[in-house]
Amino acid sequence: MSIAEFVKSKRNATGLTQHELAAKAGVGLRFIRDVEQGKSTLRLDKVNQVLQLFGHQLGPVRTLPTEDTV
Repeated sequence: MSIAEFVKSKRNATGLTQHELAAKAGVGLRFIRDVEQGKSTLRLDKVNQVLQLFGHQLGPVRTLPTEDTV
């Protein structure tokens, strides 16, 4: 599940509008829209502000090794 899908599903499950989520997280409405639309360049500190409301935070995730992996 992507961050966009996660945030949107959690927001809907809690009955929050995008505007309400933005206010509770201390970020702008535009930022919430960008997150939910899967924008590829987002400030990680702000993403964590949003995720913290749902008891989560960003962290490293193991991926399958590739030829480019050190």
